[in-house]
Amino acid sequence: YLSNCNKRITRARTRTRYVVEHRWFEQWKEFVETGDQNSSSFPGQIDNTELFEDLDSYHLKERLVENEDFVLVPAEAWHKLLAWYGMVDGQPPLERKVVDLPSTLKVEVYPVEIFLCLHSNMENVTTAQFSRADNIRESSIQRAMCQAFSVPPGSECRLWMKSSDSNCERLRNIHVSVLDACLSSGMTVIMETRNADGTWPSSRPQIMRNSVEDQDSYRGQPGVCGLTNLGNTCFMNSALQCLSNTPPLTEYFLQSSYLEELNFTNPLGMKGEIAEAYADVIKQMWSGRHYSVVPRVFKTKVGHFASQFLGYQQHDSQELLSFLLDGLHEDLNRVKNKEYIELRDADGRPDQEVAEEAWRNHRRRNDSVIVDTFHGLFKSTLVCPECHKVSVTFDPFCYLSVPLPVSKERVMEVFFVSLDPYAKPVQHRVVVPKAGKVSDLCSALSEMTNVPPTQMVVADVFNHRFYKIYTTDESLSCILDRDDIFVYELSELKEQQEEQVLLALYLRERSHYRDYGSGSSSYGTSLFGHPLLLGVPRSSCSQEALYNLFLQRLASVTHTHTHTRFLQTTDTETSSEPPAEETLQPNETTEEEREEDKQEEACSPSPPANEQPAKRRAVRKRRKCLFTIQAVNSNGTTERGMGEGGTQPYVAIDWDPEMKKRFYNENEAEKYVKHASMEVPQQQTTVQLQECIELFTTVETLEEENPWYCPVCKKHQLATKKLDLWSLPEVLIIHLKRFSYTKFTREKLDSIVDFPLRDLDFSGCLLRKNLSSGEPPSRYDLIAVSNHYGGLRDGHYTSYAKNKDNGQWYYFDDSKVTYAREDQIVVSTNAAYVLFYHRQDKIRKPTLPAPNTSPASSTQPANDITSCKDDGAASYVTMETD
Repeated sequence: YLSNCNKRITRARTRTRYVVEHRWFEQWKEFVETGDQNSSSFPGQIDNTELFEDLDSYHLKERLVENEDFVLVPAEAWHKLLAWYGMVDGQPPLERKVVDLPSTLKVEVYPVEIFLCLHSNMENVTTAQFSRADNIRESSIQRAMCQAFSVPPGSECRLWMKSSDSNCERLRNIHVSVLDACLSSGMTVIMETRNADGTWPSSRPQIMRNSVEDQDSYRGQPGVCGLTNLGNTCFMNSALQCLSNTPPLTEYFLQSSYLEELNFTNPLGMKGEIAEAYADVIKQMWSGRHYSVVPRVFKTKVGHFASQFLGYQQHDSQELLSFLLDGLHEDLNRVKNKEYIELRDADGRPDQEVAEEAWRNHRRRNDSVIVDTFHGLFKSTLVCPECHKVSVTFDPFCYLSVPLPVSKERVMEVFFVSLDPYAKPVQHRVVVPKAGKVSDLCSALSEMTNVPPTQMVVADVFNHRFYKIYTTDESLSCILDRDDIFVYELSELKEQQEEQVLLALYLRERSHYRDYGSGSSSYGTSLFGHPLLLGVPRSSCSQEALYNLFLQRLASVTHTHTHTRFLQTTDTETSSEPPAEETLQPNETTEEEREEDKQEEACSPSPPANEQPAKRRAVRKRRKCLFTIQAVNSNGTTERGMGEGGTQPYVAIDWDPEMKKRFYNENEAEKYVKHASMEVPQQQTTVQLQECIELFTTVETLEEENPWYCPVCKKHQLATKKLDLWSLPEVLIIHLKRFSYTKFTREKLDSIVDFPLRDLDFSGCLLRKNLSSGEPPSRYDLIAVSNHYGGLRDGHYTSYAKNKDNGQWYYFDDSKVTYAREDQIVVSTNAAYVLFYHRQDKIRKPTLPAPNTSPASSTQPANDITSCKDDGAASYVTMETD
């Protein structure tokens, strides 16, 4: 019978065996074979005494050998033996499990012996034995610890394992066996239960060091909790606050539903770590016991799995939101083994059929709370421009990124510099085509100044020099709004006039210093003032002609009358023969004078043959010039720019400090006037959210960087593409694409988007016009907004959110939380960046009354929530901030 039982049990793949002492088993076999009930071979009660080290602990002796010290019998046979003969009082049945080892099945005679204790009381240790096949949570360790330490049912627990070398490691996946968790005899398993304030005992010391000291006594409205800025992490805080105030997702984590769905084996996931880190933050925020939470662990986890978020640079809240939703989905995906599904094109099939197939296939590979809450379906239609092949697919989405209507015009602010030397630069505001050229800017400015566009040159001025001088056919997209653009009027060219040279003029101040190494003196230069562009006839490029021209152009900022009297006095007092100390022989010229001679010859293509350099130097000495002229490169340094094309010469006029102080008026040089166009206030563009959604569904042509492969033409085509909304999720996230990136520009669109707080109706946008009675409605109410203030480089993120429990709106600015009114949200619509809408049929009525704010708080846009009484109604005491 026993042999047949053993074969039958083996075929049934039983996973349990029982250990029986070998001598008793052999005696029982002899008794069965003789069949003599009265013989001395009668075994009596099952007795395993010889297998135990002692009869107090009933630990098995070490190194027992099968079929010498013991035998293993199947469970069915054991129960028969036990029924027939019974067992010695007090002895435990030695039940053992069959475990899967790498290459064989083996009965586990010696189970794993583990020490168990609580984190809160490490001295209270108990010992327990477990099979390597035991599941850590469902059938063994966690259940045994809850019973041993009287942990209340429903408590959220987590386990740590500690080896003999005192290293602790988190048992993250508690759904695996003891064998797979690498637990061995002698190790300690520590259990901790979550505190009432949402923290864990193991991390509480770190949390409390970064929190307000008296938060233990704080009792506030759950969810009304700030997030500490760790350093440019306002983008993360804004996204977290919006998600935290998304009711279905937050309730999922508060109810610990995620524990049953953590997916540790998903290669696309983060081994459950992102989901657990997010759960920790949410449970702390909704404990009602914190003014502010420090999301340091969450930030570290995000940076570990998404390197773009490493460090403390500013990032995009929508990009963080996209990563987080995808990470939570994969960590909580109920599909453990994703099957391969070949996608099919519509091929003329009805939309309803194709859509249902697409959604069904999506759910076969993706099934999580994120899909349940945030995923919808849109229809994508591609049309080949050659063969007109139509490809229809239905694709899931987690959020809608909708474009903002972009104006085809652009407002630019420029300074116009007239030929009139006494006219101040005039600041103009002109409207130009956004995709226009520099010539369009000149034409627009011409209408205001009556100066022909052909007499204008446009330049970008930066740090007293020309950063770039534009040609008329260059694109305006090269010019950024922050650039200082100057438009210079050039003199009119007559037909018979010779070629004109465009001369770039810099102003420099000399600073003398002595080189003590060589014993000689030299000077350095520094740029100042606004540079000039002048059109000069090539025949007028002599030193003296340029000096007079520059002096004329600077007439409004130089004391010309004083300078003229100064020159007359100098010439009168100087005799016909210069003083001895100023008499220079041809071979006694200084290095500076020789450089001036070269410069004058370089500027003048044909100096008079009879004019000797010494004579010209004598004239210069008598006249005491205000400044000297030097050929420079485009940066304004003293090196000549002869190798820089030749068509764009740069010169500098160097002022001696004393002469500059005496004759140059710096205050006058910095003055400018504003044109009437600057007084007209710029009207900010206002668009309706519905316009953005309609623009999202408009037909567009694919870009060259992203073509579509046509299966008929067998090549990539710039097909037309159209997106249509097919089905919408419970919570709809709408991302307003405020940041525009092109090859040349990066800008933020500050258009005011008018979006409704209630009754956002998508019935006109959905492709399915006739919804069946069983399908959800398409009306949504706003529940959260992520805001972005400022520009691309110096922006700041905040958020508005509606508390799910009391229905009150709050404004979250990192660790600061204030009450908010609905009209505040509307006013700040030029900052609204990501919108969260909840479908009306899923909105739950508030379970608590709205807090009674003070009269001051009803008129002030932001009042700090400084304290709160836990009186069941969640009433608050507010204090105005300055």
